[in-house]
Amino acid sequence: MLIGFSLSLITLAETGGSLIEVDPGVVFWTVITFIALLFILKKFAWKPILSALDQRESAIKESLEKAQKVQEEANKVLEDNKVKLAKAEEESRKIIDQSREYADKLKGQLISESKEQARKIVDDAKQEIEREKDAAFNSLKSQIVDITVKAAEKILKENINKDKNENIVRDYIKEINKN
Repeated sequence: MLIGFSLSLITLAETGGSLIEVDPGVVFWTVITFIALLFILKKFAWKPILSALDQRESAIKESLEKAQKVQEEANKVLEDNKVKLAKAEEESRKIIDQSREYADKLKGQLISESKEQARKIVDDAKQEIEREKDAAFNSLKSQIVDITVKAAEKILKENINKDKNENIVRDYIKEINKN
């Protein structure tokens, strides 16, 4: 293009014309060339350029719509996840509370069972002690009766017989037990 401009300047300089001068032949051919160029562009390039622009525009619109849908779906999923997280937290709090209640009940039950077993052991021990005490007391009474009878026997060898002495001592011991 620069070469064409310089050639036209040289031609103008040789013919003796000025740069401001209008040549009707150049204007005519310039208009014809411009119209031909427009016709060629319209025939071959304008439709593909416009269709490419339309395709690009529709692709951009589709991309924006898809991006908006994806954004809406992401927001919906985020809200769903927030709701699910809140539900999960609430359920975990309920489970923890139920576990605490169960642990407290179990603790109370174990304590009461332990107290009951301890009371039973103490009661059994008291009963065993009482039985042993009664057995020892009965054994001691028997020994006292024997000793008393032997002592009384020695004292009263000739006056009273052994069976009568034992009955007297046993009656006396019964009176002591009643008192």
